[in-house]
Amino acid sequence: MKTDNSLKQRADRVWLTEAACDLEEFRAEVERTTVLADYPHAAAIEKNVLIYDSASVLTAAESSEGRRAVLAEICDAFATGPGVVVLKRAFEDTAVIDTASGIFDDIINEQHRTNTGGGDHFAKAGANDRIWNSLEKHCLRDPENFAAYYGNALIALVSEAWLGPSYQMTAQVNRVNPGGAAQSAHRDYHLGFQTSSAIEQFPAHVHRLSPVLTLQGAVAHCDMPLESGPTLFLPYSQTYVPGYLALKRQEFRDYFDRHHIQLPLSKGDLVFFNPALFHAAGTNRSEGIKRVANLLQVSSAFGRAMETVNRQRMSAVLYPALKAMLADGRLSHAEAGCAIASCAEGYSFPTNLDRDPPVGGLAPKTQAQLMHEALSGGWEEAAFTAALAAQSEKKLS
Repeated sequence: MKTDNSLKQRADRVWLTEAACDLEEFRAEVERTTVLADYPHAAAIEKNVLIYDSASVLTAAESSEGRRAVLAEICDAFATGPGVVVLKRAFEDTAVIDTASGIFDDIINEQHRTNTGGGDHFAKAGANDRIWNSLEKHCLRDPENFAAYYGNALIALVSEAWLGPSYQMTAQVNRVNPGGAAQSAHRDYHLGFQTSSAIEQFPAHVHRLSPVLTLQGAVAHCDMPLESGPTLFLPYSQTYVPGYLALKRQEFRDYFDRHHIQLPLSKGDLVFFNPALFHAAGTNRSEGIKRVANLLQVSSAFGRAMETVNRQRMSAVLYPALKAMLADGRLSHAEAGCAIASCAEGYSFPTNLDRDPPVGGLAPKTQAQLMHEALSGGWEEAAFTAALAAQSEKKLS
């Protein structure tokens, strides 16, 4: 029989907590030095970050054996290495970038005229201009430029290195204007967009899983000297498993502020990084540089359910039954919660962040949260059905 001590040890292994995050353990993970000899395809190391010459990478990847070697090296860099790589001159013809920038400028100007467009998960409202779902908007406005832009072999190569084939591309443009303040340090989607109380409900293996479900990248749409505030990175921070919770603690944010690095980028450069790497957009201290990056968020092919389920239709039918069964005691509130979890969508994403922004938090309200809110408030069936339909409509592109 397990002793109390062994039971606690097991629980501590499975359930990570914010309170248990240890700065000294974290320092042992991140205070390492990147060795160029370990990454033979890299051209240089700057501030612990791997720098690749794009033309050399493409040449090395021309043979099947060479391609596998390059893929393995980049995968290792994301997993156990510094967690971030820069590919210089990834777009040799920057006219493709300029055309895309013009499209993005038109969209941003239109958002200003119509007072639309979403905020930022980790920055104050108004600090920057954001185009949600720039992928679709770009494609619909200029499919030929879209083809030239996303036909870039390096975007495909790095995405495959981390996620394997059949990945799913999404993108969001971020323009940080002069005076725009830095984001708060964070990790990214999925667990990075949750509160501590939510993160602590996921077992440790999910903390390890989340970073391998997505990859973060950015295309530099202009030259980005340090004063323009290119992204702040903390190399090797992705290897600290409780890091999603650690960033909620002040001592870890202070450590990031003291030890992060920044690298200048040129128009046409690509930067990719493990989504669990501690990072943040920097403060734009320049006089007149509107720092524009197209942020690429690439998802694993396996981040989807097997079957298509109409959860809106199910929720509309289930709601009056739950309301009636709670009213006459045939179902407890805990049992109703279990039924909701099997019916309603319990996750905020994917959504249309133009129309469904994360107001008051990191993520929009879920279908399940809406159902709980309706039951608690005693909503009439018609009111819930209307709210459900309105919520679903917001998520459409």
